[in-house]
Amino acid sequence: MLKPIHWPAGIISSFCILVNAGCRKPEEPDNISWAEVNDFVYQLQDIDLAAIGNTKFDLVIIDYSREGDEATRFTNREISVLRNSPGGPKLVLAYMSVGEAENYRWYWQESWDADSNGIPDPGAPSWLGPANPDWPECYKVKYWESGWQAVIYGDSTSYLDKIVAAGFDGVYLDIIDAYEYWGPGGESGLNRPTAEQEMVDFVQAIAGYARVDMGMTDFGVFPQNGEALSTCPDYVQTVTGIGREDTWYEDNDPQPSSHTAEVVAGLDVFKQAGKLVLVTDYVTRQALIDDFYAKAEAKGYVPYATVRDLDALTINPGHEPD
Repeated sequence: MLKPIHWPAGIISSFCILVNAGCRKPEEPDNISWAEVNDFVYQLQDIDLAAIGNTKFDLVIIDYSREGDEATRFTNREISVLRNSPGGPKLVLAYMSVGEAENYRWYWQESWDADSNGIPDPGAPSWLGPANPDWPECYKVKYWESGWQAVIYGDSTSYLDKIVAAGFDGVYLDIIDAYEYWGPGGESGLNRPTAEQEMVDFVQAIAGYARVDMGMTDFGVFPQNGEALSTCPDYVQTVTGIGREDTWYEDNDPQPSSHTAEVVAGLDVFKQAGKLVLVTDYVTRQALIDDFYAKAEAKGYVPYATVRDLDALTINPGHEPD
């Protein structure tokens, strides 16, 4: 039998630090809670993880992929490094559209609209609707159908599973307001009476899958827009927070006061429930940026002003992240 070696405590401690940085995996960020977030960055194109990592933003919203496709997906290591980056620990959300399908994602098949006229061809999934005239690469979806929901969550090949596997802290869900398109009086003409509740159910199912089925108990769920769903208490309790675009300005033009008042009334419900409220206005003039930040911060919201194409890392003078 070999005689055991009794190392001095100081050597053991130093060895532990050298091997795994204080008995903690180096990719694990310092603790930062959703409640501590007081600034964020939102960028979906031309993403430079190192540049973002050098900033002091608490929260980062990016695509799960550098170019939006499967080949350029961010790795777990890349996201882990970003979460514990030189600028300080960060929470990282992955953008995920749940109300429209995008024709550059891995799940898309060219045969669904082979002639690219924006109208699904015969044989396309029953859940696929027409292209969005403002964003031709995006197609409306009947999000209540099981086929589309299976694309979003449910097994290792789903969108949500890919995001979790990459190490994101949560999801930023876009086109939540699709229920307006399909619901009574909406542009689709379908006048589906259950459209609103089905979006609520969909978001709750996404949250439940991540937090319960996948064991990610603190997984962040942030819908973008659709603040009118504040009338659904269960929905408000389910989400971690909410994002809203164009609250005070549409580009550099002031929004009608009636629009802002209606939006703020909905956002305030989330705020009063202790939820994080993120507001993005696409203002580019310094005076308007200052006004936007002042108004948002007075409401207790977390503001970010940037360009609408979301292809730039914007740090606004006077409003730098801390």
